[in-house]
Amino acid sequence: MTAPLAGVRVLDLTRLLPGPMATLYLADLGADVVKIEDTGAGDYARTLDPVGPQPNAVFVALNRGKRSVSLDLRHADGRAAFLALARTADIVVEGFRPGVVTALGVDHAAVRQVNERIVYCSLTGYGQDGPRAGAAGHDINYLGYAGVLEQCGATGGPPVLGNVQIADLLGGAAPAAIAMLAALIAARLRGEGRYVDVAMADGALAHNVFALHALAQHGAVAPRGDDLLTGGVPCYGVYATQDGGHLAVGALERKFWDALCTALQRPDLCDGHLARGAAGRHVRDELARIFAGATQAQWVERLAGVDCCVTPVQDLAAALADPQFRAREMVHVGDGGRIEIAPPARIDGHPFVPGRPAPAQGEHTAPLLREAGFDDATIARWRAAGVVRMPP
Repeated sequence: MTAPLAGVRVLDLTRLLPGPMATLYLADLGADVVKIEDTGAGDYARTLDPVGPQPNAVFVALNRGKRSVSLDLRHADGRAAFLALARTADIVVEGFRPGVVTALGVDHAAVRQVNERIVYCSLTGYGQDGPRAGAAGHDINYLGYAGVLEQCGATGGPPVLGNVQIADLLGGAAPAAIAMLAALIAARLRGEGRYVDVAMADGALAHNVFALHALAQHGAVAPRGDDLLTGGVPCYGVYATQDGGHLAVGALERKFWDALCTALQRPDLCDGHLARGAAGRHVRDELARIFAGATQAQWVERLAGVDCCVTPVQDLAAALADPQFRAREMVHVGDGGRIEIAPPARIDGHPFVPGRPAPAQGEHTAPLLREAGFDDATIARWRAAGVVRMPP
């Protein structure tokens, strides 16, 4: 079978994390994703926290299977080259602050003049309108505004950041990919493209499900660390083991909790499943004391045959070696030991095979401009004038 998105071309003007992750989803599904980079620094992720001359590992991971064209969009010839590429594209995605692509002459209106079927996605922190539309921001800021960061952390402690960028990825990259594909289907069915406006702060708010539920049902959000899934009940939380490891206890349903209490030979704790207040603290303290009596590995062995949703808290190295992820072929080791993580969704007839490595800046400028109808003399003239950039 051909790849699901074979024949779909995406022009990607984004940098760093959210936009490149959104287009990685599309590239892994077979789309021809063309990175449009400037002739200066290009995608900042290339040089973020570098080790030696090689591109940053984040850049390498996010941009596999893509091609790169380096254009100066501030120059009339650079804009002309971009619009020529856009004539045969299906999707354009950009991640600048509102107004930047208009100033460059490559906004939705300009692209739509040459391609009425285009799906044009703008992925920003706060969206294209509203009082904060033009403000700068990062994941931490969007989580702060959306009421997510306030909920993260232990009881009595400060807000705590995780190392997964919730707003950038769950709030931005994933909704952008979903919306672009929905708009692409509409364009194919009806012959007319769509404009897609995705705000990462909106995405963080939309996914703040349990806090929103608590506000609707109880009139208030529980204090940090005291909600159902943040440590407020004994059956759902993290407990330390004797060797400094931790166990993730997710025995939310009563059947799992009863199975755990039975395995621990503590049936007296069964009724404390969802206990709060002093009763809940007593059950948590008892569970903490029990788990502190053996190492993480010992607990994993003891509970291996018990259907109770208790698992080890693994570091990333252990996760990469985990037999479940290996069986699912999530981890691929490429040339030089480079680790590739497969897409999290499988589609019949489209097995994941790591494609071309992340491109050098402007690596595919010449062939793509030739595809767009420009001859070698024009490309050479533009290169000499700094309109385009190509590797030596």
